[in-house]
Amino acid sequence: MSMFCYQCQETAKGTGCEVVGVCGKNAEVANLQDLLIYAIKGISEVVTKGNLEVSELGDVNHEVLKSLFITITNANFDDDAIEKQIKKVLQIRNELKEKVSVSDLHDAATFEVNSKEEMLEKASKVGVLATENEDVRSLRELITYGLKGLAAYTHHAFNIGKEKDELYAFVYEALAATLDDTLSADDLVALTLKTGEFGVSAMALLDEANTSKYGNPEISEVNIGVRNKPAILVSGHDLTDLEQLLEQTQGTGVDVYTHSEMLPAHYYPAFKKYDNFVGNYGNAWWKQVEEFKSFNGPILFTTNCIVPPKNEEVRSRIFTTGAAGYPGCNHIEKNENDKKDFSKIIEMAKTLQAPTEIETGKIVGGFAHAQVFALADKVVDAVKSGAIKKFFVMAGCDGRMKSRDYYTEFADKLPKDTVILTAGCAKYRYNKLNLGDIGGIPRVLDAGQCNDSYSLAVIALKLKEVFELNDINELPIAYNIAWYEQKAVIVLLALLHLGVKNIHLGPTLPGFLSPNVANVLVETFGIGGIGTVDEDIEMFMNA
Repeated sequence: MSMFCYQCQETAKGTGCEVVGVCGKNAEVANLQDLLIYAIKGISEVVTKGNLEVSELGDVNHEVLKSLFITITNANFDDDAIEKQIKKVLQIRNELKEKVSVSDLHDAATFEVNSKEEMLEKASKVGVLATENEDVRSLRELITYGLKGLAAYTHHAFNIGKEKDELYAFVYEALAATLDDTLSADDLVALTLKTGEFGVSAMALLDEANTSKYGNPEISEVNIGVRNKPAILVSGHDLTDLEQLLEQTQGTGVDVYTHSEMLPAHYYPAFKKYDNFVGNYGNAWWKQVEEFKSFNGPILFTTNCIVPPKNEEVRSRIFTTGAAGYPGCNHIEKNENDKKDFSKIIEMAKTLQAPTEIETGKIVGGFAHAQVFALADKVVDAVKSGAIKKFFVMAGCDGRMKSRDYYTEFADKLPKDTVILTAGCAKYRYNKLNLGDIGGIPRVLDAGQCNDSYSLAVIALKLKEVFELNDINELPIAYNIAWYEQKAVIVLLALLHLGVKNIHLGPTLPGFLSPNVANVLVETFGIGGIGTVDEDIEMFMNA
C-alpha cells in the first residue's frame, strides 16, 4: 500500500485508505501528515522527559496545536506547506533538546530528514501501522484523533486570546504516551478517558472565548436567499477570521455569506452590526463542489472541510488561511501586526457576479446554553406537563454517504412531542424541514458549530440539576450522533468523560476501533450503532 489512513468515517471499505484518501488527499500528503504527527510526538517526549515548563514554551505550544490541526481530515492538502511545517517542528525539537539533558529518547525525538524524499522514506516506517498490536494501535489512534479535535478547539480559543497551560501540558503528555511501549491497554483506556476530560476543558475555554468577545448566541433568523451584490463566501470555523473580513469589507459594496459550519456566526450579537453580513449560502461542506460554482464569488476557507475543487475556475476563487491549505490556491498568513489582509479577496469579489440564488427563506438557530437557560422555565414546564416527552441529541458531522439520509428520515419521523438538540453540520440533514414547535419551543434547537456541542452538555447537566436527578442518564435524553472526523471524536470522548451512556454513533462505527476496543466501549459505555429508522425510534422512545 502507498499510504494508510482510517481517521474519518468515509475511509475506504470502512477499514482504511491505502492508495488515495476518499477525502482527496494523495499518498504523499497522507505520508507527510503521518511524519508531522510523529515529529510533534518527538517534541512532546522532549518536553515531558525534560520537565520543561509549558508556560515558558510560547510559540512551541501554538506550533504543536497547528500541526495537529493541519492533519485533521479535509484541512490541508498542500504537500509543500506540510513539508515546511515538518522542518519547522524539527528545528523546534532540536532547540528544545539543547535545553535539557535526557538520554533515553525515542526515535521520534532524534530522527533527522533533510529533503522531501527523506521525509517520505521515513514516513513509510512510522505511520499508523508501525504499531503492530491491533488493540494498542487502536487506542493510540483514538487518543491521537481526540487530541486533533482538542487542538482545533484550543487553537480557536487562542486566536481570540484565551489559553490554558494545562491543555498544552496534557497534549504533550498524551502524545508522548503514544510512544511508550510499556503502557498497557488498560493504561491507554484510562488515557482515552482523560483525553475526554481535557476535551471538555478545551470546549469550555472556547465557549468562554467566543461569548466573552462576541456575546452569547441568541435566537436568530438567518436568510438563505441572496442579494444582488458581489459577495464573499466564508467556510470553516474560525470567528476571528470572519470578524477581520467583515471589518475590511465594510463600505466596499461586497456582501459576506457563510457556508456550512460558519452558519452559527449569525447567532452572535457582535456580528449583527455588519449590514453586509447577509445570510447563509448552501448546505453542509460536502455540497460545496456544486454550491461554490453557483456562488460566483471568492471563497475563504478559515479551517477544514475542503473538498478538492475539480473545476479550475472555482479553484482560482479559493483562498485559504490558518491550518487550511490546498495547492494552487492563495494562502493568507498573518502580517507583522498579527492581522490578516483580505484585500485580494475583496478586490476579486468586486470583479465577479453576485451569487446565483439556489433557495429562499430563513432558518432559525442560536440555542446555545445561555439562550436555552433563558427559556428554562418554559422547557421544564413542557417536560413536566408531558408536552415534551424526549430530547434527541443529534449533533455531529454530515458527510457524502447515501446512508446519511437516515438522519433526515429519523428527524422527520420523530414523534411530534420530541425536541432535537443539535450542533455541527449534521443539522443540515434536517434544519430546513418544517418540524414545527412545541408551545413556542422549536423542535430543532441548534446550538451552533461542532465545538458548541459543549452547550448541549451544559444544557443536559443543568436539566439534571433542575430535575434533581443523581445521574445524567436518568434524563429523558437520547443520543443519536453522526460523526465524520476528529472533532467529533473529541466530542464523543468528552461525553463519555461526563458519564453519558448508550450513545448511538453512525452511520458506521469508526474503522480505527479494533474489535476488542469496540467491545470495551460497548460493554462499559453502551456505545451502539444505528439500524433502521423505525426500529431505532421505537428503541429510543421505549428506553
